[in-house]
Amino acid sequence: MIGLGLPRGFLVTLKNFVRPAVTEQYPDRHVGLLGAAKEAGMNPFQFLVKNPGNSLKAIAGLATVPVAVKQSPRFRGNEFTFYEDRCTVCASCAKYCPLGIIEIVSVPGKIDAQEGESYKIEVFDIDIGRCMFCGLCVEACPYDALHMGTKFERSSYIRNDLVISKDELFEAEKRPSSFYRPQFEETGFDPFSEEVTDFHDAGRHERPTDEDLKRKWVDER
Repeated sequence: MIGLGLPRGFLVTLKNFVRPAVTEQYPDRHVGLLGAAKEAGMNPFQFLVKNPGNSLKAIAGLATVPVAVKQSPRFRGNEFTFYEDRCTVCASCAKYCPLGIIEIVSVPGKIDAQEGESYKIEVFDIDIGRCMFCGLCVEACPYDALHMGTKFERSSYIRNDLVISKDELFEAEKRPSSFYRPQFEETGFDPFSEEVTDFHDAGRHERPTDEDLKRKWVDER
């Protein structure tokens, strides 16, 4: 560090010091009076009059607003979206899981004259504590019943809390990722602003009509 080496090193540090920060505060970010007023949909004067307490917090730098992190619709979170009505309990997801973290237990259900015997799900547990989120279970599902989710806030100090149970899968919000689901990408579906509640809209497979079956298995043979 002889000659101009030392000032050049300080200059590099100074350039990076004045650059805008690339990190995002999450889940909340601190705002001043202008930011708090903008979040409330008011001008600063209206905000001061109607919210004096929050205005003082904002002036002191203590006010926060929630942050929505921009993500791709194909983002794979650490949870899953499941459509029970699309599931045939074939257990393909459990068979293809390289870590064996999916446990499925089924019991005989009703018998349909055309479709034969069906099964009901007794146990459907996914241990995301050991999951590497490779998505093979989603790719293996033949009826698009299992999807990667889009949330990532399942951190826990208790290991058992990382096991997603059947009831939790059934009751969770239906915000599937577009990962390995071209039907969502074709429609421009955004899982961060809308849900897919109808199980018919969640898959690519449609039940063939009687005419389609007759053409395929009778007329073409």
